[in-house]
Amino acid sequence: MEHTQFHIVFTNERIIPASGLAVVGGMLAKSNLVKRLNRIPVDKRKRSEPQIKNGDIVLTEIGLLVQGKTDFEDVKEMMDDPEYYKAALGICRAIPSAETLRQRMDDIGDSRRAEILETNVEMFALNRIKPTPENHGLAALDIDVTPMDNSGSSKEGVSRTYKGCDGYAPPMAYIGREGFLVNTELREGSQHCQKGTPAFLRETLSLAHRITDDPLLLRMDSGNDAAENLGIALEDGSWFIIKRNLRRESKEDWLQEMKGCCRDVRHPREGKTVYVGSSWRDVSYTTVNNEQKSICLRMVYEITERTIDKRGQILMMPDVEVNMWWTNLGWTDDEIIASYHAHGECEQFHSELKTDMNVERLPSGKFATNCLMLELAMLAYNILRMIGQESLKHHPPEKKKVRRRRLRTVIENLVLCASHVTKHARRCVMGMGQSNVWRYAFQQIYYRFALP
Repeated sequence: MEHTQFHIVFTNERIIPASGLAVVGGMLAKSNLVKRLNRIPVDKRKRSEPQIKNGDIVLTEIGLLVQGKTDFEDVKEMMDDPEYYKAALGICRAIPSAETLRQRMDDIGDSRRAEILETNVEMFALNRIKPTPENHGLAALDIDVTPMDNSGSSKEGVSRTYKGCDGYAPPMAYIGREGFLVNTELREGSQHCQKGTPAFLRETLSLAHRITDDPLLLRMDSGNDAAENLGIALEDGSWFIIKRNLRRESKEDWLQEMKGCCRDVRHPREGKTVYVGSSWRDVSYTTVNNEQKSICLRMVYEITERTIDKRGQILMMPDVEVNMWWTNLGWTDDEIIASYHAHGECEQFHSELKTDMNVERLPSGKFATNCLMLELAMLAYNILRMIGQESLKHHPPEKKKVRRRRLRTVIENLVLCASHVTKHARRCVMGMGQSNVWRYAFQQIYYRFALP
């Protein structure tokens, strides 16, 4: 078969490469984010293009983030057809230049955190989205710190993280099986994960209760094993599974103690013994009103002793692994352990945010501006997640059951999908090509989210 040669020509037809921004703009138009941001005064003496309001700046930046673009220079791609991008995103005045976008993002900084968090909560109610609970009817609230590698830069706040790279170490709070983002907070890389966590935890629990009516199941790793965190969860009335930090306790001592009292001893293979059970310990904590309280909490343990490794090699000294979790649930030991293991899915959510959306290397040298960028990325992440979950209802069945659509798939097939835009009979018409297998899903998603 001979190869067919094509001739490249340029036309005046409006072939738009990012049709999905029309859905994004429709979802943002339902909230009061733009009105809140437009109340911020713009210093006309210091800034270029002062006629461009702060709402237009933020809408432009979110439009870039949902395309997986974080560089301020990427805004130049909108200049070839600014009328479409203004109409799709709801921008009033004009698409800002890269220089104006950077300056105005610096001006806004981290001052609008409360408004952004409020908008994030509003989106769930306005779009009728409810996070899917676990099997027991509890909405999982997973909080985990993820290092963001910004090595080789001199950005403000970049320092050595626990992963051995230079960057930031923000905590991420996800809710439901879908992994919607509830809260995030940019932190310096060297900051200990527990520093600032009590205030962050209280704020996150308050936001999560507004997103769902289901009781919450808080899950955190051993870096956040602190009596204060346990007390906050107890005072909030939420359930929790928090991994216990052994600190300097001897694993061998724990093994000997549980050998004498454990009733559930398992032998998965030769040379491997697993002790599973529950113990009880007194925990004292201080409430927000400085009131001292003490409670006896359940501690689930899983202690593994290996005398022969998985390759059949006999070990000179037994290998002891100790895992323990604080909980106030009445589930079986195996259910507690399995539920905490599901907490590991956070790593997938981190990957989608940092890799699929390209948010890991933040663009500004100013810490406050990068805080704003991460907070706007939270809105963009949830918009993409909502679009992806809705697409599962309309796209042709997959080979296997899919519970969640990866963000890269959403960006490539539903945001960066081409269409032919024309104006006819006082209407703006978006034509989707017959070769686009996602066209029916896109149509239903637009009707679901973008229309009033």
